[in-house]
Amino acid sequence: MLNLNSSSSVRERTLHPRSPRRDLIELGIGYALILLVVWTPRPYQRVFYLLAALFLVTVVWLSFQSLSAMGLRAANLWRSLWCFGLALVLAVAVLLVSAHLHALHPVGGPAEFLRRYWGYTLWALVQQILLQDFFLRRFLAVFPGRPFAAATAAATIFAAAHLPNPVLTPVTLVWGLLACLLFLHYRNLIPLALTHALFGIVLATAIPGPVIRNMRVGLGYLTYPATHGRHQRRKAPHIVSTQAWVMAEAPTRRS
Repeated sequence: MLNLNSSSSVRERTLHPRSPRRDLIELGIGYALILLVVWTPRPYQRVFYLLAALFLVTVVWLSFQSLSAMGLRAANLWRSLWCFGLALVLAVAVLLVSAHLHALHPVGGPAEFLRRYWGYTLWALVQQILLQDFFLRRFLAVFPGRPFAAATAAATIFAAAHLPNPVLTPVTLVWGLLACLLFLHYRNLIPLALTHALFGIVLATAIPGPVIRNMRVGLGYLTYPATHGRHQRRKAPHIVSTQAWVMAEAPTRRS
């Protein structure tokens, strides 16, 4: 059974006590800015994107303790890599099913794969930092002694930011909860970021673009038919990437 109340988390709360009221305010402002990015049309979206990025970076920086406390560490890395191994097995199964249904659209070669997805892999790490080090950490203060409630709350708002996409919303709800519980047990972000990147890439290549609307969420999902086609090539539409809240252009978007 996962140990959600590790001694390291107790030491962190002792050394860096947090105010639940302050955490709620930060959660509200941060999430409101994210939703504004997701649901605001251009050109105003870029303004809210910059505001959201500035606010989130500032708040995370002010609450910074150490890279180890953030989960960027070697401790428990090998012990927690099993989740990435399991994700690889699931990814292969999904790709095989997609190929059997003639829905698979892989990238041309290794060079093209790296060009298209290296940025998304870094963005997957950023998203995990936001989910665990911004949202989960503050929900732990809001729900003291109730780590599962904190993980559920973080996963729920994570998934809600992907509405109304019918594929990404349930996927991010399940993954968000699992990622939070795994982080509470192992306190390591690296396997979570790798698994996140793998899932995003598999979804982008295994599900036809019109079905998942090229990974869009929010207003970008609703306006996808109007911005698809030749017009899309001339002018970038309102897009939010796979499981991404504050990006203006999707790194997994296919030409």
